[in-house]
Amino acid sequence: MTSLSVEILAADAAEPITSAGNAQLGIAVLAGIAVIVLLITRFKLHAFLALTIGSLALGAFAGAPLADAIKSFTTGLGSTVAGVGVLIALGAILGKLLADSGGADQIVDTILAKASGRAMPWAMVLIASVIGLPLFFEVGIVLLIPVVLMVAKRGNYSLMRIGVPALAGLSVMHGLIPPHPGPLVAIDALGANLGVTLALGLLVAIPTVIIAGPVFSRWAARWVDVPAPEHMIPSRPSEDLEKRPGFGITVATVLLPVVLMLVKALVDIVVDDPDNGLQKVTDVIGSPLIALLAAVLVGLFTLGRAAGFTKERLSSTVEKSLAPIAGVLLIVGAGGGFKQTLIDIGVGQMILDFSENWSIPALLLAWLIAVAIRLATGSATVATISAAGLVAPLAEGMSTGEVSLLVLAIGAGSLFFSHVNDAGFWLVKEYFGMNVGQTIKTWSVMETIISVVGIVFVLLLSLVL
Repeated sequence: MTSLSVEILAADAAEPITSAGNAQLGIAVLAGIAVIVLLITRFKLHAFLALTIGSLALGAFAGAPLADAIKSFTTGLGSTVAGVGVLIALGAILGKLLADSGGADQIVDTILAKASGRAMPWAMVLIASVIGLPLFFEVGIVLLIPVVLMVAKRGNYSLMRIGVPALAGLSVMHGLIPPHPGPLVAIDALGANLGVTLALGLLVAIPTVIIAGPVFSRWAARWVDVPAPEHMIPSRPSEDLEKRPGFGITVATVLLPVVLMLVKALVDIVVDDPDNGLQKVTDVIGSPLIALLAAVLVGLFTLGRAAGFTKERLSSTVEKSLAPIAGVLLIVGAGGGFKQTLIDIGVGQMILDFSENWSIPALLLAWLIAVAIRLATGSATVATISAAGLVAPLAEGMSTGEVSLLVLAIGAGSLFFSHVNDAGFWLVKEYFGMNVGQTIKTWSVMETIISVVGIVFVLLLSLVL
């Protein structure tokens, strides 16, 4: 899951690099995924190397020239790191500032004081849903991870009991609720009403996030019992720290990028004029890069200076924040490279070709097409774009509510079973310190629950509308 601009460019520019038939492509996809899983689980190879080898093997199995397979992988890796890497780095800096200044302690202590054990998963899903409303999934992850890990550690909670609800809140917002990129693309492609889609999306999102978050986390915690990874947990500030920032200013600093991006989204909806001066300004300050950069710069004063940090200590804090994320960046980038290789060998078109002969209801057809493309390419946005383009003719003659439900069906399908070809899979795996099997049992199953529950509620609403 990378930024919208990166994935739209990748989707639009993707030209098949092989002339292989659909059967050969299908076999190549299965073989490529099998190589990655086998190298990681059996031979204990680092995920970055496994994804690199698996991508090249995928191209070879599909009959692509080695040079083209290499180009696809490096292009996908570069675009993913370009879209996500800087955000992860800025998020890591902000997280380190939160930790070293005592700001994260302040948030955690306040949450633990206000929420009891049973209420904690519900508190986390609420926080994640609110923060995740205007954010890319990756930005939400890097903002929430320090809080999730510290709450789990400090309150002696199961990491999955706390982490899964937070992930569910972010993921549901990403797939179903405008102004997120995927839903907005589908709304535009199908000519849906944004307000109606937003209202119906909330009706679907609320029960979906409850089932996939706090409810499912009970089973996830039983299936996978892992401690919060020590190298990812922000440490407590040193004993010589005489003061720490207040709860209000700390929360305001964390929410600053959320507010900036939400303002951008609202202005884009209300003004909707690229030449308007206000929209030009908000498009800049509300971009994920600038919004997070602003939060980091503000945090240097509201967090670092408020805790009495010297210029030297601020510089040291920033430097120390970047080392732990090097491996995460490489793995996430390689996941993007594998995804791009899948797209470039023509897997997305193969799925579209198969789906042309499916004779089933429009909402279910839209969901299945999005599911198939999501499984094949690992990209929620590419699945949304492709599925919306294919089913767009079905929207003609539909009522306003039905078209909005078609958008939501596509959005739900685009979240189905994230696995090794999704950069988000590796992001979650590394941040939560899980192996591949544990990530599938938790993250992948949670994504599947969101997708299935989402389409069920879409179909139920269709009976009314």
